[in-house]
Amino acid sequence: MLERLRHLHPKIIDLSLGRVERLLAALGHPERRLPPVVHVAGTNGKGSTIAFLRAFLEAAGYRVHVYTSPHLVRFHERVRLAGTLIADDHLTALLEECEAANGGEAITYFEITTVAALLAFAREPADVVLLETGLGGRLDATNVIDRPAATAITRISYDHMAYLGDRLSDIAGEKAGILKPGVPAILAPQPAAEAAHTLLRRVREVGAPLVPWSVKRLDQGGFRFTGPGRLLDLPAPGLTGAHQVINAGLALACLAPLAERLPVTDQAVRQGLAAVHWPARLHRLSRGPLVETLPAGWELWLDGGHNDSAGEVLAAWAADKRDMPLALIFGMLTTKRATDFLAPLAVHAASLQAVPIPGEPAALDAEAAAAIARAAGITNAAPAAGPPAALAALTAAHSCPHRVLICGSLYLAGSVLAENG
Repeated sequence: MLERLRHLHPKIIDLSLGRVERLLAALGHPERRLPPVVHVAGTNGKGSTIAFLRAFLEAAGYRVHVYTSPHLVRFHERVRLAGTLIADDHLTALLEECEAANGGEAITYFEITTVAALLAFAREPADVVLLETGLGGRLDATNVIDRPAATAITRISYDHMAYLGDRLSDIAGEKAGILKPGVPAILAPQPAAEAAHTLLRRVREVGAPLVPWSVKRLDQGGFRFTGPGRLLDLPAPGLTGAHQVINAGLALACLAPLAERLPVTDQAVRQGLAAVHWPARLHRLSRGPLVETLPAGWELWLDGGHNDSAGEVLAAWAADKRDMPLALIFGMLTTKRATDFLAPLAVHAASLQAVPIPGEPAALDAEAAAAIARAAGITNAAPAAGPPAALAALTAAHSCPHRVLICGSLYLAGSVLAENG
């Protein structure tokens, strides 16, 4: 079914709202019958921010619909209905209904599957919808909600330049396309001034009230959140990495526009902060066939980040973990800037094993990826047939424990999770 839908449009990506709006109209406009929607755009941290927000709201007892992309192992990961991943037969029925309503017209895979998710959300009772954009904002298939309860924009970085532009100001402008007049806007702090200026200018132009908030890091990884009606000292988030403090703060700030209809207590915030789960984002693998091949004392980590900002985040994590050597297992698509991702990590990596990504024709081959790594400053870089072979080479070459990070692509992360059970 999903494979058939890939052929309804000659392009994988063709940014436009017309096809989605046409299909939604044919289905009776399900997007107009949703619970309050929080719409999230950005380059890095969208999924983590939504994971935090879902954890807070569910800890408070609310039923939460969630739409995220891409999936890691199975497509149904993208659609969560009132706390539960959508069942395969339910998803298939929705997609068949959307395909029939589409009447053979051209529509992209992401567009028709997004419509199916909105149709599911309109039919299943819930208290709130958390909606993640795909790669853009202004012309993203999710940008069909006339008046969401809130819009949030995470950190802007270089990614998908072929569609969004080569400058950070262009990319930020596209992401800012989700802002709506009179709808509260919650913005993450932007390291790049041009992105920050673009977002703030668009907030003023659109007339979106800006929600003020801040976080301050405390000892032992904790942080202080300050926002409308809330001042909290909190422990370290349940997701690893200093950057997750920002994502948790952004999610906390998103609660403010919802507070009248969906109040969340400080206790629920603490519960959600501890319970949050979002795989393949600095995710330590603790069991499975790959882990079992490692000698005692070794660690295996997984991260799907794939741009310069992700490389900086991983470098900051590595800088805080100097107790054992860091070995990278790396794979990436040819459409990404591999050097920009690897450069911040070069000083921390003792070695790198470059691997292909199964089933991805646009992936770098292992030899090319290893050459890019050496050019980026990781001199001890070599190709391997895949993660199992890379792990075997590492453990054969080193007697002391290593911290191994598989990184560079969500597609690689998904294949690792599938292989590791």
